[in-house]
Amino acid sequence: MKNMPERWRTPFASSAATHQRMSQLSRRDTAPELALRRELHRRGLRYFVHRRPLHDLRREADIVFPKARVAIFVDGCFWHGCPDHGRRERQTNGWYWPEKIQRNRERDRDTDSKLQAAGWTSIRGWEHEAVARVAIDIVVSLGRNEVTTHAAQKQ
Repeated sequence: MKNMPERWRTPFASSAATHQRMSQLSRRDTAPELALRRELHRRGLRYFVHRRPLHDLRREADIVFPKARVAIFVDGCFWHGCPDHGRRERQTNGWYWPEKIQRNRERDRDTDSKLQAAGWTSIRGWEHEAVARVAIDIVVSLGRNEVTTHAAQKQ
């Protein structure tokens, strides 16, 4: 009995519909990520998608500029514990989610510190942030002078 898994410690879906919805969530090419990629492309930037910035780091960045050594991560509010949107109490598996999200946040910090130690810049944007604002941060970090926004183009 000692090696028997604790059944109650396994997270479960609150309903079949929830299970279906959660199992279909995409880990890549999410709507916020695609919007940011479109904005960066519109600004004339070319990049790699879903690539390891460091060969020996088993984590992928959403967008990578290898020559400039810049890695972009678009973090989901729920999964990464957004201070604005990720704090609500979970009714199902309330014992599981705080620990899981904390582990995600610790992994994010570890990734950022390993990239920084290797001479990379790590930029993180929340899924709810304005795409143009995140794009400006990226352009500035790349050392480009042509920082443009939609408002500036209309003038």
